[in-house]
Amino acid sequence: MSEVPDILRRICEQRRRRVVAGDAGVSPAGRLPAEAPGGRFLDAISARRGRAVIAEIKMGSPKLGDLRGRFDPVARAATYADAGAACLSVVVEPDHFHGSYELLAGCAAASGLPAVAKDFVVSDVQLAWARDAGASAVLLIAALHDAAELRRLAGVARGLGLVPLIETHDDADFEKLRPLAPDDGDGKNSSWELVGINNRDLRTFEVDLERSAGRVGCLPSSALKVAESGIHTGADVAKLRQAGFDAFLIGERLVLSGDPAAALAELLGAPAPHEVTS
Repeated sequence: MSEVPDILRRICEQRRRRVVAGDAGVSPAGRLPAEAPGGRFLDAISARRGRAVIAEIKMGSPKLGDLRGRFDPVARAATYADAGAACLSVVVEPDHFHGSYELLAGCAAASGLPAVAKDFVVSDVQLAWARDAGASAVLLIAALHDAAELRRLAGVARGLGLVPLIETHDDADFEKLRPLAPDDGDGKNSSWELVGINNRDLRTFEVDLERSAGRVGCLPSSALKVAESGIHTGADVAKLRQAGFDAFLIGERLVLSGDPAAALAELLGAPAPHEVTS
């Protein structure tokens, strides 16, 4: 396993402390949903393949600071749905991103969109918390785990009805996807359903769209492919679509916008709401 950057290590240490304390931030439902919700997430992306925006709710970040009080996250999630987002992303990490599973539950319910829980997963229990909060998918950051642990966590997520979104950053992460290639010979979990490349360098936090555009061929061909971070314009989306991505996880542009519906329309290359076209 490649070296984990210091900031990720610190975040994960804090997550472990909270997990040990049982601090979920949501009241667990204590039961499996009637049907596996992960299919909804995959279906929503497949239906809009190449134009599927996963619109994000986050209440802060190390870069942006604390955004609590700047906007109503539940109302914004509903706006995303009305404006054409395919799916929802909710950052639930509390100490650096000011999120919670309670936030996820409220936003998923208000929007009706299939949602991915974005957390720094260090324990199986976080996957259960995500399911109980109404998530359809869960983020697994490949840089945090070796190949065997990544595979195991993905299996636990699937067992809970969630689809794992595997986030990659570099060649070491791409290698971790190889054991699940169709020719691995064991026939078990023989393909990854949903994989992404984060344009943000985990060590410098600089963003470069070429991280995705130039490396999409490194991802499993059968998977739905997600470009993440640093996507600000319709031109960015078009570039990444042409490179081969099916979906686009967009946070900063939308959470900082005073008119998220218009911002989403521009990202999708559609007329802004109320715009008259000839």
